[in-house]
Amino acid sequence: MTDALLVLEDGRTFAGEAYGATGTTWGEIVFNTGMTGYQETLTDPSYHRQIVVMTAPHIGNTGVNDEDPESGRIWVSGYVVRDPARRASNWRSDRSLDEELAAQGVVGISGIDTRALTRHLRERGVMRAAILSGDALLDAAGRRRAAEDLVAEVQARPQMAGADLAGEVSTDTAYVVKALGPDGAELAEPVARVAAVDLGIKSMTPNRMAERGIEVHVLPAQSSIDDVLATAPDGVFFSNGPGDPSAATHEVELLREVLDRRIPFFGICYGNQLLGRALGYGTYKLGYGHRGVNQPVLDRATGRVEITAHNHGFAVDAPLDEVSVAPHDGGRYGRVTVSHVDLNDDVVEGLAALDLPAFSVQYHPEAAAGPHDAAYLFDRFLDLMREPDKGAAAAGQATDVTDSPKGA
Repeated sequence: MTDALLVLEDGRTFAGEAYGATGTTWGEIVFNTGMTGYQETLTDPSYHRQIVVMTAPHIGNTGVNDEDPESGRIWVSGYVVRDPARRASNWRSDRSLDEELAAQGVVGISGIDTRALTRHLRERGVMRAAILSGDALLDAAGRRRAAEDLVAEVQARPQMAGADLAGEVSTDTAYVVKALGPDGAELAEPVARVAAVDLGIKSMTPNRMAERGIEVHVLPAQSSIDDVLATAPDGVFFSNGPGDPSAATHEVELLREVLDRRIPFFGICYGNQLLGRALGYGTYKLGYGHRGVNQPVLDRATGRVEITAHNHGFAVDAPLDEVSVAPHDGGRYGRVTVSHVDLNDDVVEGLAALDLPAFSVQYHPEAAAGPHDAAYLFDRFLDLMREPDKGAAAAGQATDVTDSPKGA
């Protein structure tokens, strides 16, 4: 076994064994509470520049396949597990997780007490960290490097607060995901057309729209309003993605151009935070964030509680208990309500404009991996595009909760 060391910026260290590639990596260390879906987690661009700790003790049991990735590569900067599987055992497995991590150069560590690490992060908050293994633990003379020197190196790395990262994970060129009919065949004429701004989009998201007969034009993060309008969209979508929403000035200005034209808008995760900022609300960094597939969220329009998938470290600061006027530019965007609330900690989980066709949620309704409770939100978006004058709040009250594609 090859020695590995996890170093936190507050000076705490965890000794273990190398998992995946050997070498050095750094990033913000966060924990994910999902017991399934590690492949989707690894390939989610929202985890760019983050070291992910899996709280489930056994990881890698089902191996890796070529069907479940949410993007073309692994995005996590490092991976921390307690007990990696000795062998992969699943009929869909093409190779082991350890092999995949090594092939993509992802430095990991195993054999540490992930429960103690998670409790530490819950108490102290997420922080910068590094994983070192093999020769990276030695100095030029072949001696073990001093822990205080490693901690100083971690503390010199940039923080996630203030980081503008969407452009680093977005597509370079636009592409189209064709609309599908009930039989799975491409539709000659879609029921709607959406311009989806890729801020770190997961592949399942445009697929969920395509299943509902929507043609999706996926655009780079730096697209202009002219690029958006060139797709002749019935609606605009902003995806999930990494980084601090307060640094995404271009994306916020683009979204205001969309709102000014009253084009129906739907955003998830990062897209929810950007809608909040476009409307004039603030955002803030959570102590340790929400990451997993087991978060209870109340949909205030229906009174239903959904079990949802999350991956975010920032949240919108908007009034929970009252309809408010969007603060931007003297309230020109009208009234806004908080549509969804996290039942664990009362974090804002969704916004709905009352005077604009715009809404968003903080979690992941595409369910990759995760529960399907929130799949109805794609139907809600389609309803809004069909009748934008009703507004987002009316669309939310009228939509049935269903997991079946509609409208094709």
